[in-house]
Amino acid sequence: MSTPNLYLPLIDLSSTDRASVAQSIRQACMDHGFFYVINHGIDDVTVSSLFSESKKFFDLPLSEKMKLERSKDLRGYTPPYAETLDPSSKFKGDLKESFDIGPSNDSLNQWPSKESLPAWRVTLESYREKIMNVGFRLISLIALALNLDENYFTKIGALDSIMGFLRLLHYPGEIPESDKGKYGTSAHSDFVMITLLVSDGVPGLQICREKDRSPQLWEDVHHVEGALIVNIGDMMERWTNCTFRSTLHRVVAVGQDRYSAAFFLDPNYECVVECLETCCSETAPPRFTPIKCGDYLKERIRLAYSQ
Repeated sequence: MSTPNLYLPLIDLSSTDRASVAQSIRQACMDHGFFYVINHGIDDVTVSSLFSESKKFFDLPLSEKMKLERSKDLRGYTPPYAETLDPSSKFKGDLKESFDIGPSNDSLNQWPSKESLPAWRVTLESYREKIMNVGFRLISLIALALNLDENYFTKIGALDSIMGFLRLLHYPGEIPESDKGKYGTSAHSDFVMITLLVSDGVPGLQICREKDRSPQLWEDVHHVEGALIVNIGDMMERWTNCTFRSTLHRVVAVGQDRYSAAFFLDPNYECVVECLETCCSETAPPRFTPIKCGDYLKERIRLAYSQ
């Protein structure tokens, strides 16, 4: 059951009224867990170059891509069917293929050769730096939205030496008959603080705002040209005691190739995620036990790849 073209709340980062922007973000995170961001500072040329280089890589033969297969350090290429984000899915393996890039300064990233893709690394590193800066701006606004000091997450060390993975994604347009009914990405919520997504405009992204509703209602997210899509992740939901929702989402096959890039802003792995004082009370006690970010992520990643 699907409702076409859901228009998410629109957040304008060029506004000088930070209190008003923070309040709009608060409402969006409570109602949807998703929102658009415009005037974020990443120009169209940068995004166009990102998708051009992404397509060049995914167009390579599978044998070439597998030379950069995803490592234990979570960098590199993941082929179709290798990941199942919805453990309850009757289908084992999502249709998408992806490529993960971490921080540039830790030497763990894998890169295509300069001979085959000469501009690939510089393009991806440049975009990652820009999208991470947008993420930091949003985190300070989210702190304000939670009635905290805007530098709260910096002060507790959440943003120290973050991993901040950039994931390139390709969803195939043509799929064999045996794969009909499978999802590009099966239903899941993101593990991190927030995710910042840019796509090429091809539809397919759906969200389910009420994850416990039966039957679930899935809504198609409308594409807004030039906007980023931002969603709250599970760790931010834990921090806020479910004040902000980490919303289920998935990507359905639409008969067209679809390209997107997701930046996952996760806290420092030693940071403890525990209920914020502004999000609990005697009548609303903490729902989750405190946990280190790194421990939480390891378990979620293990479950995603165990099948």
